[in-house]
Amino acid sequence: MADLAAGLLEGFALAPGEGLALLDNNAFSTGLAALATYDATTLLGAAELAGAASLDAFGASLDILDPEIGQARPLAGLLASLDRLREHLEGSRLWDRARARNLQDPLSFRTLPQVLGAGRDALVFSRALVTSELNASQGNPIVIAQEDRLASVGNFDGSSLAIALDLARIGLAPTLTVSAERTIKLLDTQWSGLTTGLAADPDGSSGLSIVAIASQSFATEARLLAQPVSFELASSSLAEGIEDRTSLAPLGARRLAEVVQLGSRVVAAELAVAARAAMLRDERPLGAGTERVIGLVRERAPGALQGTPATLDPLAEAVRSGAAS
Repeated sequence: MADLAAGLLEGFALAPGEGLALLDNNAFSTGLAALATYDATTLLGAAELAGAASLDAFGASLDILDPEIGQARPLAGLLASLDRLREHLEGSRLWDRARARNLQDPLSFRTLPQVLGAGRDALVFSRALVTSELNASQGNPIVIAQEDRLASVGNFDGSSLAIALDLARIGLAPTLTVSAERTIKLLDTQWSGLTTGLAADPDGSSGLSIVAIASQSFATEARLLAQPVSFELASSSLAEGIEDRTSLAPLGARRLAEVVQLGSRVVAAELAVAARAAMLRDERPLGAGTERVIGLVRERAPGALQGTPATLDPLAEAVRSGAAS
């Protein structure tokens, strides 16, 4: 932190207390948390687009997006996700209720707006907390310059930040779990009604089946990283026993960044599989978001549109950059 501050400030005169704030590990925690929560919000936007494309590709019932849902259960995240999903599916044939394949789809499709909404609510809380921390003093002591005195305080404690970061990871975990599950369902002929693995030649190729294994593996690791760290009290004899606890906020921020990296691969897999399934089902019209997904996959992972295993790294990068949101 000292090296970073020295390189950035280049002799800039500091006000009382600012030097300590720049060197404190809370500056690291808050900075990393700000980047991670921003990236997590971008990931959630991509998950909404991928989920909408999966609904289209699966031939799902769009009763799950009825506006009355939000009136009956007015949760802010749910309302926002319902709006986004309806926007992505604008123009889809599935708005004609007679076009749905099932009366009730698997829960990974049917509860999509609720799961996404829960993730949104978690991230809204986390981002608000991080924003407050970015504009707050976390130092000890507090310098009251106008009174020429110091106050020894505990504002350095990062419990609020650590808890907010735990919540962000917990909020993303179900989103990634159901994303992987939808990918599996679309690749399974029993559920999709399409060829196994969405293969062009069902007798001579496994198609994209391997994508299901990768997606489920990434989602599993993300769930493990979602475990809370804020209650992992670390006792110590530092400073003669005075420094006997820590919030582990830096670990919480790092784990959120890792969940986002894994999540970008999970969502990339769903984007590729949904695009291939929509092309293979060949029913028009598709939603505006689904058409966009097909174009994105054609640009970033063209082999997937032919049912051929291909690297999904360019798609994952599109998720992280916001190009797939």
